[in-house]
Amino acid sequence: MIRQLSHVYRVDAEARRKGLSPQKRLALHRAKSQRVMDGLHKWLTRQLDDRLVEPNSALGQAINYMLKHWERLTQFLRVPGAPLDNNVAERALKKSILHRKNSLYYRSPNGAEAGDVYMTLIHTCELNRINPYQYLVALLRHADDVASQPHAWLPWNYARRPNRACPGGA
Repeated sequence: MIRQLSHVYRVDAEARRKGLSPQKRLALHRAKSQRVMDGLHKWLTRQLDDRLVEPNSALGQAINYMLKHWERLTQFLRVPGAPLDNNVAERALKKSILHRKNSLYYRSPNGAEAGDVYMTLIHTCELNRINPYQYLVALLRHADDVASQPHAWLPWNYARRPNRACPGGA
């Protein structure tokens, strides 16, 4: 099963590497992944129908879950642009959950607000492929410029600067 799914992810990586449009990505998956996913569906069904797996075991429950949600799990074969998984959303949620856990130790509402701001900045940096530590150091080193031109120091604007120096040239 893992080999089958890794094939589908390789096809998706190929589509990204080639910069395919959602329609062309869909066509590529239909050509290269449809047969694999159909075979996987048959295999999963056979595991339960032929009683090769105990339905109440962890594997049996996982197979039941996949079969129950098969339509949604295979939308990438029917809907242009549908992602293979929701890992991006899950990673973002994990950040929030970790921050919520850590926020139990804030001593005041002001401290909590500062923590929220930093968590948001750090996550935005990661989404823009910026080293959060270097970004925060740059903000501190250029505090006057940040105060006078805050828009220029937003993470996505900071990321576009070739040398990531001060926007005003200082």
